[in-house]
Amino acid sequence: MNTPAHPRILLIDDDRKLCGLLKTYLEPMGYDIVMAHTGNEGLERAHEADIDAVILDVMLPEMDGFEVLTRLRRRSQVPVLMLTGRGEEADRIVGLEIGADDYLPKTFSSRELLARLRAVLRRRSPAATQEELQEVLSCHDLHINLDAREVDLAGETLELTPLEFELLADLMKARGRVRSREQLLDSVADRNYDVFDRSIDVHISSLRRKLKDDAKTPRYIRTVRSVGYMFLTEEIES
Repeated sequence: MNTPAHPRILLIDDDRKLCGLLKTYLEPMGYDIVMAHTGNEGLERAHEADIDAVILDVMLPEMDGFEVLTRLRRRSQVPVLMLTGRGEEADRIVGLEIGADDYLPKTFSSRELLARLRAVLRRRSPAATQEELQEVLSCHDLHINLDAREVDLAGETLELTPLEFELLADLMKARGRVRSREQLLDSVADRNYDVFDRSIDVHISSLRRKLKDDAKTPRYIRTVRSVGYMFLTEEIES
């Protein structure tokens, strides 16, 4: 199974508020999110051919997560990341023994969930070459290799600071969607960078200079007044 450009993730959890929060967090990262709120509904949806991974809660109405996973594994090897509100070691062992790919207590951070999700998707792509596993984002003649942390503009390698690289990667992953300053700040907050809300503007300005991007007639990064920034898709470029 080669990981698609926009993996389709099934979230099975009866906590509708949590589902909404995870959907809001993961979709700008390039994931398509579908949801189910009972064990029976989740099992039915999990068998659909276009599901690339499942995030599965243990405590579900009608059928608990362990039973969902047991039945799912009779027909499918889709990656499954299990969630539990209890977090006991016994639960983790049971989940892993019956076929879960990874396990997270519900005290997880959004970044930890994202990292675990990416990991289970990569592990389920054994036939892919190392080159295929390298995630590359492209727009026009701009290419960013996320694994090698390299940025190429019209055949020229750009020298970006680590923070500029993280900001560009965040914007490109959410292309066509507005990213607020707060969201951009959150995306680099755990990287030990000395950055605060309004300093994002300074780093974006520096990034634009290196991209040779005119703020008044942008090709790549558009300012959304009083909100933040958006990386333009080729279709909406203006």
